[in-house]
Amino acid sequence: MRDDVPHRSPFARRFATALGLSILLASGARAEILAGAAVRVITPDPLLPVSGGMGPTRPAHEKRGDLTARALVLRKGDVTVGVVSLDLLGFPSVLCDRVRALVPRIPAENVLIGSTHTHSAPDCYAFPDGEGGHSGDLAYIDLVCRRAAEALNEALDRLRPARVRVAVGEAKGRIAYNYYAPDLCDRRMGVIQATGGDGAVIATLVNFAVHPEVLGNEQGILSPDLVGPLCEELEAKAGGVALFINGAQGGMVTADNRLLDQPSDPVRGYWKDARTWDECLRIGRLMASEALRIVAEAPAEDDLKLTCRARVVKLPVENDALWAVVVHSPLKYPHGDGRIVSTRINLVELGDARILTIPGEALPNIGFYLKRKMGTESAFLFGLTNDAFGYILTRVDFQSFPRYDYVSRTSMGEQTGEILISESLKLLAEADAAR
Repeated sequence: MRDDVPHRSPFARRFATALGLSILLASGARAEILAGAAVRVITPDPLLPVSGGMGPTRPAHEKRGDLTARALVLRKGDVTVGVVSLDLLGFPSVLCDRVRALVPRIPAENVLIGSTHTHSAPDCYAFPDGEGGHSGDLAYIDLVCRRAAEALNEALDRLRPARVRVAVGEAKGRIAYNYYAPDLCDRRMGVIQATGGDGAVIATLVNFAVHPEVLGNEQGILSPDLVGPLCEELEAKAGGVALFINGAQGGMVTADNRLLDQPSDPVRGYWKDARTWDECLRIGRLMASEALRIVAEAPAEDDLKLTCRARVVKLPVENDALWAVVVHSPLKYPHGDGRIVSTRINLVELGDARILTIPGEALPNIGFYLKRKMGTESAFLFGLTNDAFGYILTRVDFQSFPRYDYVSRTSMGEQTGEILISESLKLLAEADAAR
């Protein structure tokens, strides 16, 4: 560099050098956010029976789309967070721990593993059949664990500087409704999109409450259901890897595949359904277009805060059928004395956004309440994440009226919702105190 002031004093030159060095160090110390994503196919070959919940599986004769494990990894400074989405009915914590053990580069408590809750995939709970057997395929379950870990490890290897958009908005159109009370559902869709320095999309994550059960397990089809077309459309239109994480879709927030001109019980508000692949395509593609609309105007940032907190929660299992799964499944679910199981909830902060995990299918009123208490307009609930403990409802709803009979029978008990809310609020309070 040419010195245009030849008579500058040695002190002035040393000061200028020190000032320039301090500016350089300050700019270098600014930790940029990194992102990476990857996909693995987990479709069984040959096809396996599919599960819609507790009870017998149904044989699958064909497939529509592939089941996948989709991973997104974010890193800021010394904090790394991994998110995995699996096209499965549910993925218990005992299996999540298998995956985490294969990804030592991320702290185990920072790996969030959720299931999309398709009702057209093999059983990964290994439900006991009451005759000494179970409905899981242990070799397939092991394959899922290995491929989920492969996706996470590849996403880690592909980390690169990124800009991140975060947005929450109302998803419009016929996507979801509540089977028990049509308008009792959260229509807010959360979207996280990471792009590289060249503007190319690395990943788009969609968070929305809906049961992917357009097809259901009675059609003889193995499929990611509407989530497949959602991800395919996002990747075709935006590029990168697409992920779907469910929300508070319990009791019974399902895909809006109603045939509105064919009521089955007009007095009680029931309709016949269109259980077709075309309907999966319609809803999935609509979700993709709404996600891209919602995230389009969000600012892209490269210096977002990233934190991840975890809290172990103990839950009593009052339900005899679910306790039988814990005790008799070959997966060897860890459990304590007195019919107690432990699970983990996470709170991730990404800029102004907060992501709270739910280890099952929380009813919408729990979701509405938790989002209201999260202290941000950018509130995300990752349902069926880190565990899959059936329906989660509050004490006042438990076995209170006939329409909630099924969700009460397939929940761990009336205390689950109260404990989840209490522990979630404690986790949020810890984060508030650290601000």
